[in-house]
Amino acid sequence: MTVDRTGRTRETTVLESLQSDPVIASVKDETALSAALASEHEVLFLLYGSLIDIEQTVERCKAAGKIVLVNLDFIDGLSSQDIAVEWLKSHTGVDGILSSRPSVVRAARRADLAAVQRYFLVDSISYHQLERVLKQGDPHFVEILPGCIPRVIEWLRTDFSTPVIAGGLVCERGDVIAALGAGALAVATSDQLVWDM
Repeated sequence: MTVDRTGRTRETTVLESLQSDPVIASVKDETALSAALASEHEVLFLLYGSLIDIEQTVERCKAAGKIVLVNLDFIDGLSSQDIAVEWLKSHTGVDGILSSRPSVVRAARRADLAAVQRYFLVDSISYHQLERVLKQGDPHFVEILPGCIPRVIEWLRTDFSTPVIAGGLVCERGDVIAALGAGALAVATSDQLVWDM
């Protein structure tokens, strides 16, 4: 298990940061990255990049004092396989991995990185399949998309022990308040107006 100089695991570092600031800046391009690096939010979800530039992008984030989780599914040139998780760990200062693939999430855990299972809830069938997905990936956190449905977040908090991050279609302050009030640990949003609230 990898720990930082204070003796904390990456999972603990992410958890403690989200407990003090529950807004995650989701970054989709260079313009948003510049805004996120200038923001007060410590945790960033990188939702773009390529094999060519991901090392430099993560380095910029770390130099700005950010906790960086990379969505492996969105990195051009890297396949969503275990070896890509190991490559990111050995070539960047990444703190964690997001993926919709349970095998990638499990690989992130094995690599001592914070592991976030991204999961799209579209109907009751997908809701009931979540238990199987969480068992397969064994994530530290689950990001539920869309994250603007407080009633579903309440159900998740009742039915599952994995901390919930609400993401997707969170585009105003009321969405953040409702998600957190329903029991989400944090809210991930690419809407810069929400970052500034």
